[in-house]
Amino acid sequence: MTNHTHHGVEVYGGIKLYAGTGSPELSQKVADYVKAPLCGRDIIQFPNENLFIKLHSSVRGQDVYVIQTTSTPVHRNLMELLILVQTLKLDSAARITAVMPYLAYGRSDKKDQPRVPITARLIADMIEVAGADRYMVLDPHAGQVQGFFSIPGDVLTGFHLLSDHLRILSKRMKDPVVVTVDLGFAKKGRNVAAELNAPIAFIEKRRVANDAKAQALTVIGEVANRDVILVDDEIDTGGSIAQAVNLVKEYGALDVYVICIHPIFSANAADRLAMLPVKQFITTDTVPIAPEKISLLKDRLSILSIAPLVGEVILRAHEGRSVGEMFNE
Repeated sequence: MTNHTHHGVEVYGGIKLYAGTGSPELSQKVADYVKAPLCGRDIIQFPNENLFIKLHSSVRGQDVYVIQTTSTPVHRNLMELLILVQTLKLDSAARITAVMPYLAYGRSDKKDQPRVPITARLIADMIEVAGADRYMVLDPHAGQVQGFFSIPGDVLTGFHLLSDHLRILSKRMKDPVVVTVDLGFAKKGRNVAAELNAPIAFIEKRRVANDAKAQALTVIGEVANRDVILVDDEIDTGGSIAQAVNLVKEYGALDVYVICIHPIFSANAADRLAMLPVKQFITTDTVPIAPEKISLLKDRLSILSIAPLVGEVILRAHEGRSVGEMFNE
């Protein structure tokens, strides 16, 4: 890997990878792809729940990437990220990139009712104030979140990975149709349908309260006597997916496949999903899934790793090469 130079003066040193405790397996896979070890650090939680971080070696003048998902436990993982970034900044790292496979508070992206916060903007501000020079995030719930950052970054999508998997799978399906779980996801759903050369349908639903509950109403499009590919960016409690699966079945769908990027699987979501008439759940490792939840879904669950995607973007960012070229953009 070449170092950046400007008029013969080195700008960034080598790649240094650090990871919080949020997604250790994914972090190791990224390190394996990049062919750079995860650097040593101590993360200690004191009895009063305060966190303390110490680096094992200097990062002065280095190009540092901090891999940390901000899923459960959200606030522990978020504080680890912020403190780790600040620690690297104070140790004179040349450039720090916050790599967040899953960004918490992504749904709090606007004032859609009186007297509420825009927490996603607050999170972006905190990451910048901590000392990050760049950021990397996968499939944020709302695209405008990238506008909350004043620092440059890479907003990636895992749907290319899922589409490649589905393209092979769809050859065994009967007249597959892509169905989005709500109208807000229509554009990304349309992109998946275009990749598969399949038609698209939508589920219309309305959110009726602030407790993450929504009511599915109807299917817009044809699903009868077809295999259905239900797509969404994340599965939290599983309520929306459960409604969607039952609804397309009522409308005459054959086999149902559920795909999502972020498998949050809060509370008893895995139990709820296990009872659904779904042939296969396909997701990624942006969020680690507890072994007991994996065992509930057994061989119906396929987890595709985003490590090669993240690793390749890290290499390209370090070497100053285009990321868009990876997706013919």
